Amino acid sequence: MTITDVLCPFCGALCDDVVVEVENNKIVEVKEACEMGVSKMMGHERITTPMIRESGELKETTYEDAVDKTAEILVNSIRPLIYGWSSTTCEAHKKGIELAEEMGAVIDNTASVCHGPSILAIQNVGLPSCTLGQIKNRADLIIYWGSNQAEAHPRHMSRYTSFPRGFFSEEGRKGKKVVVVDVRKTTTVEVADEFIQVAPGEDYPVLSALRAILAGEEDIVPSCVGGVSKERLIELVEKMKDARFGVIFFGLGLTHTRGRHNNVVNAISLVRELNAHTKFVIMPMRGHYNVTGFNQVCTWETGFPFAVDFSRGQPWYNPGETSAVDILNRKECDSALIVASDPAAHFPRKSVEHLAKIPLIQIDPYPNPTMELADVVIPSAIAGVEVEGTAYRMDKVPIRLRKVIEPNHLSDEEILGRILDKVRERRGE
Repeated sequence: MTITDVLCPFCGALCDDVVVEVENNKIVEVKEACEMGVSKMMGHERITTPMIRESGELKETTYEDAVDKTAEILVNSIRPLIYGWSSTTCEAHKKGIELAEEMGAVIDNTASVCHGPSILAIQNVGLPSCTLGQIKNRADLIIYWGSNQAEAHPRHMSRYTSFPRGFFSEEGRKGKKVVVVDVRKTTTVEVADEFIQVAPGEDYPVLSALRAILAGEEDIVPSCVGGVSKERLIELVEKMKDARFGVIFFGLGLTHTRGRHNNVVNAISLVRELNAHTKFVIMPMRGHYNVTGFNQVCTWETGFPFAVDFSRGQPWYNPGETSAVDILNRKECDSALIVASDPAAHFPRKSVEHLAKIPLIQIDPYPNPTMELADVVIPSAIAGVEVEGTAYRMDKVPIRLRKVIEPNHLSDEEILGRILDKVRERRGE
């Protein structure tokens, strides 16, 4: 059976033109997706059954016993941490937030260690942005700043930016210019028209110099800023002003260098000022396929996008205090529930050391380093392959994920619902 127009549940581009071949309830071929998307949809080693750690070893058990053990850990916990969420559906997010509120827990997602600075900046100055469809049809100048999309989002250029022929960009690649601004040559540079190399940690002064030149104050700009000559900065500003429709896509190269959210504020301010001359927008290159979705759901449920603490009986938001890494570094949490994430592979050593000392539950389709620390492991179905649901693309457009084969595991939403019911039962509610 051939299934068309399938969404790829890998990265924030959420490509929706994938073709899947299914035989005997198994995906045998995936077309149109990138290599990473094919790997995700074809499947690889899976966690087959729930497990509970006994005498230092994980032993197979049932979903019922794993859920009961999870509820026991959470109910006996004073300050639980619930973290992850970027590779599951919005419906699961809602259940997770409900569970966090019930437990008085801290709930956070992977944005706190990737585009959290972007969210803080957007809260300060807003975001002059648009949809990827508008960029495909209108943009003639595309700037990738601190973002190696050729490896992180392999089909981004072919679907949304430089290569497709749009309604107002019929020439396709010939009528568009691509500029890469980064600290080193990346794979994306190979398909760009121009590469501007910025010294590490110098994005903020370079953005400030661009704003000064745009404001007609180039006389105050030094001959070299952040490793970039004044002449090249002036040329870039002229390219921006001459564009009919320009866009800046920025990645972790901007959010995780010196300046962090202030870099993003400066970039957004530059774009706002460019709109006095032409049409210009800016967009963060979100990584996991539904990291944006959690921020959306969490905001409409709690008023805040991530790092929400329910211990006061109401949502409290203070990134740097209530984000997962900080909670772990201060050794505040006495249990952790990890959903669709792998903090043991990505968090600082100090955080992981505390994670290894406390009761830890993991809900995930695949084995990973966090599973090696977990006391309870609950396998889940793969969203967008085995179960349907809602996900938000990087431009905040919600799209419905499809189910292409029947699952052998419970969905994240169902697992969390069972945990919530069991928690309430244990608490006598």
